[in-house]
Amino acid sequence: MANGARTHLTLYLTGSYLLLIIYASLYPLTGWHDSGGDPAGFLGAAWPRYYTGFDLATNVATYLPFGFLCATALRRHLTPVPAWLLAALFGGALSLVMELLQNYLPNRVPSNLDLACNTAGTLLGGWLGALWGARLLDEGQLGRLRRQIMMSGYGVDGGVLLVAAWLMTQISPESLLFGSGNLRQMLDLPPVQPFLAERFVDLETLIAAAGLLAAGLIISMLLHRHARWLTLGLLLFAVLIKTATHALFMGPDAGLGWITPGNSLGLAIGLALWFSATYLDFPLQRAVAALALLLATVMVNVAPENPYLQNMLQIWNPGHFLNFNGLTRLVSSLWPFLALPWLMTYRPRKHESHY
Repeated sequence: MANGARTHLTLYLTGSYLLLIIYASLYPLTGWHDSGGDPAGFLGAAWPRYYTGFDLATNVATYLPFGFLCATALRRHLTPVPAWLLAALFGGALSLVMELLQNYLPNRVPSNLDLACNTAGTLLGGWLGALWGARLLDEGQLGRLRRQIMMSGYGVDGGVLLVAAWLMTQISPESLLFGSGNLRQMLDLPPVQPFLAERFVDLETLIAAAGLLAAGLIISMLLHRHARWLTLGLLLFAVLIKTATHALFMGPDAGLGWITPGNSLGLAIGLALWFSATYLDFPLQRAVAALALLLATVMVNVAPENPYLQNMLQIWNPGHFLNFNGLTRLVSSLWPFLALPWLMTYRPRKHESHY
């Protein structure tokens, strides 16, 4: 893979993370108004009276990846120290703009402590990126491994971002297993049909199977070597994310609550269909993935509300995860509508199959 392709991936990652920060910082993007106060007044105010170590760590951790990715991208053109300092400047400026804009949102409060922690996260991440980012992503073992196991060609970098976003959709506690593209949730529309247990099990099975088939084929089509084993590993990782999300958000006893008869059957059917489809030629794999993606998305939007999830969410207090949950919900809602155009335009170079 050429250097340019590697640079594109780093830039895509940096740009994507930038958009995620902006959305999470300004969520829910409604209720804009001018309070009449000094927008920059928070800079000279005393530090917030009530804050926790978790608050500080969260703000540092949020901007650390941005600093890392930004410095890594800049290292393609600059020496380490200028790349680090410029990345820190970008991160600090971004945080300042987000805090200023929060003056105009009713549910957000700008904070000089948040600004300081965000800048500190960018400084730390930028330092790591300036020293080791290019080596890890492009020139080191990870870069070599990526070139060995992944396809090359038009759309590969976009596919990597899609897979990362798909894994992120599993964090949304409201989403059905491997179900994304819920426009009703995004637009706050009512269900199109009432809940019936027998019918819901069938829909749950169909959504899980079609969603797994689509995601599994997208992953497999990106891989040049060990495609089946690596895809199975990522599918297992997605299931572990789902389990950890339920346990974290709704209590340890709810960690395996997603394992229902419908999801269990859907997993089995989806795995069997995906494994069989990997023996098809690439054009047929693309077509099957697109059809499965469309089917899963339609079924997600016609499925009734899951009463189990609704009851569990009633006792869930999102707290510090409110903005992050809004972000994962957005990614989950949009994912199929980003994946389908990618499927239509993805053009890998031909390789000998190493399934």
